[in-house]
Amino acid sequence: MATHAKIVEASKKHPIVDGHVYQYGTAGFRMKADLLEGVAFRVGLLASLRSRKMDGQAIGVMVTASHNPAVDNGVKIVDPMGEMLEQDWEKLATDLVNSPTHEQLADNYTKIADTYRITSKTPAKVIYGRDTRPSGHKLIGALVDALVATDTEYVDYKILTTPQLHYLVRATNTEGTDLSYGEVSEAGYYKKLVDALARAMKGRKINGSLTVDCANGVGGPKLWEFIKHVQGKVPIDIKVVNDDVLRPEVLNLDCGADFVKTRQRAPPNPKPVPGARSCSFDGDADRLIYYWLDPETNSFSMLDGDRIASLAASFIVDLIRAADLEESGIKVGVVQTAYANGASTTYITDHLQLPVVCTPTGVKHLHHAALSFDVGVYFEANGHGTVLFSREALKTFQSKKPQSPAQKDALDTLIALSDLINQTVGDALSDALLVEVILAHKGWTLRDWAMTYADLPNKLVRVEVKNKDLFQTTDAERKLSHPEGAQEAIDSEVKKYKNARAFARASGTENACRVYAEAATRSEANELAEKIAFVVQRFGAS
Repeated sequence: MATHAKIVEASKKHPIVDGHVYQYGTAGFRMKADLLEGVAFRVGLLASLRSRKMDGQAIGVMVTASHNPAVDNGVKIVDPMGEMLEQDWEKLATDLVNSPTHEQLADNYTKIADTYRITSKTPAKVIYGRDTRPSGHKLIGALVDALVATDTEYVDYKILTTPQLHYLVRATNTEGTDLSYGEVSEAGYYKKLVDALARAMKGRKINGSLTVDCANGVGGPKLWEFIKHVQGKVPIDIKVVNDDVLRPEVLNLDCGADFVKTRQRAPPNPKPVPGARSCSFDGDADRLIYYWLDPETNSFSMLDGDRIASLAASFIVDLIRAADLEESGIKVGVVQTAYANGASTTYITDHLQLPVVCTPTGVKHLHHAALSFDVGVYFEANGHGTVLFSREALKTFQSKKPQSPAQKDALDTLIALSDLINQTVGDALSDALLVEVILAHKGWTLRDWAMTYADLPNKLVRVEVKNKDLFQTTDAERKLSHPEGAQEAIDSEVKKYKNARAFARASGTENACRVYAEAATRSEANELAEKIAFVVQRFGAS
C-alpha cells in the first residue's frame, strides 16, 4: 500500500477534535490531553518528514506538559542537535495538524515532501519519550501509528525527563564522530554527569545537603537513578522530596519550580526547614529554582533563573581570568527576557561588566541569541536555561598550556563544566549540579549568593481580555506597538514610581495578557501592576 493510503487509513483511528484550532508554540502543542490523540499522530508524520529532510538524522518527540496540571499533556519535536524545532517548521506543524480531513492530511504530507524535495527513499528515524502522565500511553500509541504508516524507524525510550530526550537525540546523531555528546542511553546520560561532576569538584567539598522538590513528576525517579550512579564516586548528599509519581493528581500540585516562582514561597510539604539548601524542579525537570528560609528572620529568599545566570556567568569569567585566557578574545555574554529582574541586569552589566541581550519570551529565542557568544549564558526568570560553549572556546580551553597549577585547575574546571552542563536545553538536574559546584568552589552559602544584589520588588498579573491578538509587542516584548496609545498610557503610569519598569504582553496559550511590574518597594510594585492591568483592560475592551 502506498504511503498516502496508509496515512489515510491510520489517521482514521486518531481523528482531531472538530472545531478546535491547534497552534505549535514554544512548548509544541500543549492542552487538555483528551484533545491531543490526533495531534500526536500528525506530529509523528511531521517528525518522519523532518528526519528525511535532515538526511535520516534522528528527530526527537517528547510527550509532556511540563509544569501544567496532570489533565494536560503536550507533544513537541526536537531537532537533530537536541535543539528546538526549526522555526519555519513550526508553521508546517500547525498547518499539518489542522488538516480538516484524513485525505487532506495525506495530501498535505505529500505537499510538504514535494516542496522540500523529500524522498521516501531516504531513511527516517524518530526517538521518543514521555513523562509520567497516564495520558502519555495513548498519545505514544498514536505517534507510533504515524511512524509505521511512513516506514519510519523508531526507538521508544519510555519515561524520561525532557532534557534526557534532548540529550539522547544529540548523542544519537553525533555517535562515533569527534562531536560525540555521550553514550546513547539513559545510563550514558548519568555517566556523563557523574564523570563531569567529579572532574569539576576535584576534591572540593559540598557543604551540607541539598533538598530537591521534584514536583511529583518524572524528575523524582530519574533523580533517584542519578543518586545510584553517583554513590561512591562524588560525595554529594541529596534529599529527594515530592517524588510521588503513583498518584497523577499530585503532579505539580502545590510544589515544583513554577509554584515557588509564582507564589514566591517554599512548597508547604514537606514543611521547609530554616537554613536548609533547597531547590525545585518542574514536572518534566527542565526548570530549576533554588530557595531557603533565613534561620534568623524566617524570611523566604528565592534564587531564580536570573540568579543562576549571574552566578554561572560570574564563575565562568573568574575561571577564564584564572586560566589567563583574557587575551584570547573569548566573548562571554548573558541572554535574558523582559521578565528578568532589573537588579540582575544591572548587576551583570555594571558589576560583572558583561553584555546582556534581551530576547522575546521562549527558550528558542534565548538559545539562538546565546550562540552569538563564545560562552552564552541564558536563563529565563522561571529557571529554564543553560550555558552554551562554542567549539572555538572549547578548543581554546583544551589547547592552552597551563603555566601554573592554578591555571591548570581553572582550565580543567572549564572543560568539566562544558560536560556537566546539558547544552541542548535547560536541564534542572544538570543546572543544580552546576550550582552545587560553584557554591563549593566559592565556599558560599545560599545567604552569600542571595547577597550579591537585592532584587527589585515585582508583581506578575494575568488579565483576561476579549482578544489577546490586539496586543502586539516590539523591543523584545518590552513595549506595545498595538493597540495605539496603550504604551503611552503604560509609560505615563511608570513615570510616577521610583526605579519602576512595567510591560504587558499577550499570553501564548490563552486569551489573556501578562502584566509585569517592578518598583522600589513591594507596595509600589503591586500598585503599579494593578494600574497597568487597568490600562490593559481598558484597551482590550474593544
